[in-house]
Amino acid sequence: MALVRARATSSTLWKRLLFPSVANPSHRNLSSVAKESPHDAFRESMMNQMFSLDINSQIGSCMPLAAMRIGTIIHNIEMNPGQGGKLVRAAGTSAKLLKEPTSRYVLVRMPSGVQKLIDTRCRATIGTVSNPGHGAKKLRKAGQSRWLGRRPVVRGVAMNPVDHPHGGGEGRSKSGGSHGRGSLTPWGKPTKCGYKTGPLKRRK
Repeated sequence: MALVRARATSSTLWKRLLFPSVANPSHRNLSSVAKESPHDAFRESMMNQMFSLDINSQIGSCMPLAAMRIGTIIHNIEMNPGQGGKLVRAAGTSAKLLKEPTSRYVLVRMPSGVQKLIDTRCRATIGTVSNPGHGAKKLRKAGQSRWLGRRPVVRGVAMNPVDHPHGGGEGRSKSGGSHGRGSLTPWGKPTKCGYKTGPLKRRK
């Protein structure tokens, strides 16, 4: 009989240590009649931890700029709400919120240093883009550049006159006459002095 009482006492103490809220009736909710199982207690503790976590500290979370706080590092930013990420998507880049998003627009500092006003309804991803050493990577040979789809670039002065306006002549010269000639595109349009090469706009 004494052995049975000792076992019952030890099991009660063990339950109080593991589940104090279940073992102590004063801390229980009066509306719950049935006892909570260990699985329910573990699930409740995990949910409480998730609710207490700061969402801005979760790297990779995507949310509107209005839900972020000042100083948050972000990337993959939308320009218009619902358009999809357009800004700060290159390897190793990131932007920073400079002001608290209280109004309709929030001030964001881009990787180039430019400060840009973006709609607070636009979404962005918290954190920095991976692979920061992409820009420092050196190509081992010319063929590796071709693997990336980059074709060779040939200077115009190294061509013949039939191929480029800078071609021909004796030595390294792209001039045409005694007064010289400005830089031209392969199709003969000037490349300097602000020459407009696009389509003419309709003037009112």
